[in-house]
Amino acid sequence: MSNGHPPPLETLPHELDRSKMTCQAVVEAPAGSRVKVYYDPESHRFRIGKFLPLGMVFPLDFAFIPSTLAGDGDPFDLLILPEASLPVGSIVSVRILGILEAEQYKGNKKPRRNDRVIARLVESRLFAKIQKLDQLGPMFVEELSTFFSTYKRLRGQTYEVIGVGGPDRAADLIMEGAEEYLKNGGESAD
Repeated sequence: MSNGHPPPLETLPHELDRSKMTCQAVVEAPAGSRVKVYYDPESHRFRIGKFLPLGMVFPLDFAFIPSTLAGDGDPFDLLILPEASLPVGSIVSVRILGILEAEQYKGNKKPRRNDRVIARLVESRLFAKIQKLDQLGPMFVEELSTFFSTYKRLRGQTYEVIGVGGPDRAADLIMEGAEEYLKNGGESAD
């Protein structure tokens, strides 16, 4: 803590543990919600973003991994298998299952990476036996890819999954993101 205030959420340690394939994440938007809530690092508050159209909801809890910087300039996105809708601002320990590696672009602009780490709660009851993304089957990845392609298309962007990786690949990219965060002047609160 500094000045009697808790540290900003984006500076919390990511707590990546490669031996257990776990890390820490901060929930931004709960599964089942039509509202994209995002963490604003300037005000250290959560803000309402875009609304999804009627009939469309976030299929998983949407979170970010603190003390990381991804290819889109934000902390790494992380999606949590929905045990129950997690409250906005929850800090959770998750088991990394894999990653959707993706690019997004708008118009003629250069594509940007916008990968999504897929995880489950460490203390999961429903998904306790799931250790890797491929255990969820190809239909899971296909439907999740379709969700993000549709979501981005409605915002005038293109989203394309360029690869699917397991926990090791996800952990590699999280470590790269942690190094990028520090290289860009980020300070961890640990």
